[in-house]
Amino acid sequence: MATPADHQTTAAERLISVAIQSTWLLWLLGGLYIAGPAMAWILTAMAAITLYLAPADSASWRPPPPHPVIFIWLLGMLAMLAILIVGHLLNELGTGKTIKSSIGWAKGWALLALFPLAGALLPVRPEVIYRAVCRLGLQTLILIPLFLVAPFAGLPGLLYVSPLKIVGGSGPEYFAVILYTLEPGTGVPRWQFFAPWSPAAGMIAVVHILCALEEKQLGWKVIGVSAGLLIALLCQSRLALVALAIVWPVSFGVSRLRQPWAWFTAAPAILLLGLLSPQIQGLMDQAIQRFTSARADSSRVRAALGRIAIERWQNEAPWFGHGIVENGPHLVEYMPIGSHHSWYGLLFVKGLLGAIALAIPLAASFWMAGRLALYQPIGRVALAMLLLLTLYSFGENLEILSYLYWPALVIVGIAARQAALRRQEGTGAATTGGQEPPERRWQGDVPTPEGDSVERQ
Repeated sequence: MATPADHQTTAAERLISVAIQSTWLLWLLGGLYIAGPAMAWILTAMAAITLYLAPADSASWRPPPPHPVIFIWLLGMLAMLAILIVGHLLNELGTGKTIKSSIGWAKGWALLALFPLAGALLPVRPEVIYRAVCRLGLQTLILIPLFLVAPFAGLPGLLYVSPLKIVGGSGPEYFAVILYTLEPGTGVPRWQFFAPWSPAAGMIAVVHILCALEEKQLGWKVIGVSAGLLIALLCQSRLALVALAIVWPVSFGVSRLRQPWAWFTAAPAILLLGLLSPQIQGLMDQAIQRFTSARADSSRVRAALGRIAIERWQNEAPWFGHGIVENGPHLVEYMPIGSHHSWYGLLFVKGLLGAIALAIPLAASFWMAGRLALYQPIGRVALAMLLLLTLYSFGENLEILSYLYWPALVIVGIAARQAALRRQEGTGAATTGGQEPPERRWQGDVPTPEGDSVERQ
């Protein structure tokens, strides 16, 4: 199943492809939590070298000037670090905790800016990411029977915790090799695969499905989508199923807004929705009730964690937060306050300013990807990834899982590069008679249409 993308890959593409395809190996070694941040900083160093050397070599890769959204992400995540330091000072947490939290920032929040930066500045094609995800899916399909048999064959759920946990992290689950877990109360097996917990596996499964759907070769596409769907179903994540039903259709719909048929199709649909709004509202209420009652204990704990986070944020540290995560009372099973929710977590730990530091880059990225989606496929994919991150921000802490979903961030960066290229070249409907040119990417100094196989001289 070789394609042109397999024969002229750049160093950045090879690194990204190998990292994605090594996911299961890194999981066995307990090294995924280390590999993600390492990838971010290595790719950032490569991007810095590219910017430094490109002007001196006329045949080298010359990325367009970074799109403003890249600078907004960098400023937002640097603001996170500044807010963290101020929060520690205000709460008198000491130098040791400040240093530890700063290292945590470099392994978490910083990645939300570094991976888009790498995608924007390095010669990385999205097709390389799509194919690598599909190849990882083939490995997953081979391994899934082992995971399914494990709980019924008497194999232990936890195989071991990697000694790499010595590097530090939020908990041993990031370095644990787990075949399955048993649902409390029911004893039903539940799988989390290479993620630290099952809902996180659902999130990564949706990222992989969105990538696999863009694969051009049908065989690899079927493999990638099948593997993602199996993980999403077996992890039994409610949010993953909701994301599958919402994210791709919405991004596809936005990408077709320039087509007259889309508006003609939407008009009667909107009219029908208006006429049936009471029935639809009732169905939505039932769906929400079923969603909540599917795991009533989990929903109760999440709601309590949110209430505690909001109350303590408002009453104790509204602007810069408490500086660090604190465990809740017995009511929430001593779980960290603000966990399972990025916005509650930000308000509690970094205050209102921390929430704003994430909201602004997300909003800017939506604007960039939404506009690009009207003209280029990569815009639609980036928009889908941003929708997924936003949806999961209400059920997970985004910074904690950035080491797993980083390919989505690279795709957002690639989309920002294409948006910057359009700005630089002055392309648009006004200059092309109402038609947009095909997606372009740079090889040397010459922009070539997507999919062309142009050897570098």
